[in-house]
Amino acid sequence: MTTTAKKLSEFKNEPFTNFSTNENKQAMEHALAKVSKELGREIPLYIGSEKISTDEKIISINPGNIDQIIGKVSKGTSKIVDSAMNVALEAFESWKQVPAAERADYLVRAAALLRERKHEFSSLLVLETGKNWAEADADTAEAIDFFEFYAREMIRLSETSILRPLTKIEGENNQMTYIPLGVGVIISPFNFPLAIMAGTTVAAIVSGNTVILKPADTAPVIAAKFVELMKEVGLPDGVLNYVPGDGIEVGEYLVEHPKTRFISFTGSRAVGCRIYERASKVQPGQIWLKRVIAEMGGKDGVVVDETADIDAAAKAIVASAFGYQGQKCSAGSRAIIVESVYDQVVEKVTSLVSQLEVGAPAENYPVGPVIDQKSFDKVMSYIEIGKSEGRLLNGGNKTDGNGYYIQPTVFADVDPKARIMQEEIFGPVLALAKAKDWQEAIAIYNDTDYGLTGAYFSSSEERISFALDHMHCGNLYINKKCTGALVGAQPFGGFNMSGTDSKAGGYDYLLLFTQGKLTSRVSK
Repeated sequence: MTTTAKKLSEFKNEPFTNFSTNENKQAMEHALAKVSKELGREIPLYIGSEKISTDEKIISINPGNIDQIIGKVSKGTSKIVDSAMNVALEAFESWKQVPAAERADYLVRAAALLRERKHEFSSLLVLETGKNWAEADADTAEAIDFFEFYAREMIRLSETSILRPLTKIEGENNQMTYIPLGVGVIISPFNFPLAIMAGTTVAAIVSGNTVILKPADTAPVIAAKFVELMKEVGLPDGVLNYVPGDGIEVGEYLVEHPKTRFISFTGSRAVGCRIYERASKVQPGQIWLKRVIAEMGGKDGVVVDETADIDAAAKAIVASAFGYQGQKCSAGSRAIIVESVYDQVVEKVTSLVSQLEVGAPAENYPVGPVIDQKSFDKVMSYIEIGKSEGRLLNGGNKTDGNGYYIQPTVFADVDPKARIMQEEIFGPVLALAKAKDWQEAIAIYNDTDYGLTGAYFSSSEERISFALDHMHCGNLYINKKCTGALVGAQPFGGFNMSGTDSKAGGYDYLLLFTQGKLTSRVSK
């Protein structure tokens, strides 16, 4: 009997680590020291049973200390992609026949190993992507949650129909099953380089598909560590293939490949739209329409009315805007506040932001660097735009340090149509706008191309009821921050230009990686 024979109802979210205790603090410091000694190694591609080294490398560096090399990762090519596709296609023929409980067992065992090495994985996140300890710990915890949740969900799907019982017809036996799609491409982001990368990958795998993983260029080492973990638990060769590489030569080539059955993408709106467009074209030899599962960011916001708990709202605004330097698709990069309490909220937000210290993630500063030079330049350009669109209250400059450090920046009195209120910045920049009343505030919130997360602060049940119906986003939070969705409890995904509303961590998510097959036979 497999370890997944545990009751499906046992799923509980992985607890976060309390680093205020000496024991946990010392454990994390020990893990950071251990991982730091292992940096700089050369990392191959993993295709089937082969490790392939290439001359051209992706050099992953620490964004908080740009002189530190995290790893030198072999770079894929279109020729290597063809090889990976052939291996994945061959592996699919046997993997799709593996019983659901057996596939799920690999995830449960991987979760157990990841839990044992939690601080090591978190330390690599700190060093490769500039997360502070708490943000890295939450990333690792979410990955564990995805493993266990999707394992249990696959078993449930294999045993029950997502539909209501089929209408019975006398003399017939009708059954609905969910079968895998084929070979999929996973294109993962830098900002949750373990949770999202691993979550999207194992969701596809446990559903019976084989995959080619192309991680973000700025976070390929943590992805390789995940692949090594899956090999350690015995995942069959060819089920998971690791091919980092150029966005065009590898990424777009995979998207357009006639044997690609689906693409699971998390990243920017521009790239997501291009993938959607390129995937829609039927290539010579292609016999299906490719499925695209896309999460493409947001311009999320916090709405505060005059009945709200002002202190709680201010804390939520700051946490939503500046957690992981605002590099979350759920980040609350704008706040819309009713004018009668606007000055009070602005004052409290300004005070809280002034207390945020910027520094090295390894030393666990609240605010660290943005991910790379390209991101740094983009955020600084938006700050310059903001100086002409609003009143600068905090920050506005880069900070000292051998990395991509930017001061947490706040602009007040911003017009709802201003660029910093409309465009995703993906950095530590917050825009504050004033509304004449709570209804106008909600209207301003909805005035965006995106629809991922939102928050509404109020003590009026009538207004809250209205907000629940009228704030147009995939994840709406009442009297709490708009970041931090928990697997199983708060399925995550958004509307409009935020993507395809694929609810990661939800009870219908695995259906995206399967296709329904109805069988009907005459009873004897």
